[in-house]
Amino acid sequence: MTQRWVALLRAINVGGHNVTMDALRAHFVALGLAGVETFIASGNVIFESAAGGVPELEARIAQHLRAALGYEVATFLRSLPELVAIARYQPFPQADLDAGHALSVAFLPAPPDDEARQRLLALRTAIDDFHAQGREVYWLCRTRVSDSTFSGARLEKTLGMPATVRNITTVRRLAAKYGAGA
Repeated sequence: MTQRWVALLRAINVGGHNVTMDALRAHFVALGLAGVETFIASGNVIFESAAGGVPELEARIAQHLRAALGYEVATFLRSLPELVAIARYQPFPQADLDAGHALSVAFLPAPPDDEARQRLLALRTAIDDFHAQGREVYWLCRTRVSDSTFSGARLEKTLGMPATVRNITTVRRLAAKYGAGA
């Protein structure tokens, strides 16, 4: 049985690592994956594959991209029902969200352990707040993200694992476009 997946890739079209969406789709097709589409040029790939074996599939995609592109591309898979749940989850009071604050989601390979969560929560400030839920960390920035001292690199160092970050608007758009019926 096949299932639709979303691959959220780190290091695509940032930091001088430019990849066209046509080339990125071709890499996924070369892996034997079907129904391959990309969503905006920031490393979001939707495809079909057999259900199950998520860590193995993540590793296979990452290894292929490493060989093809010449650098590490951390790969995080979510099923469409998972993505819809992530998009709908509300980790902070509505008043904070209504105030126009930036909300981002960091995708992780595994849930952070209690020690990593405590390190993350210790970084809370008047500007930045965090909430861990499953394999995601929600980051509320009460100013422009560019004015915050927090970053994806600091998140990875704090948690001791790779991550890729998306604005909640992108996550919600992905869920709305591909998650209908999920």
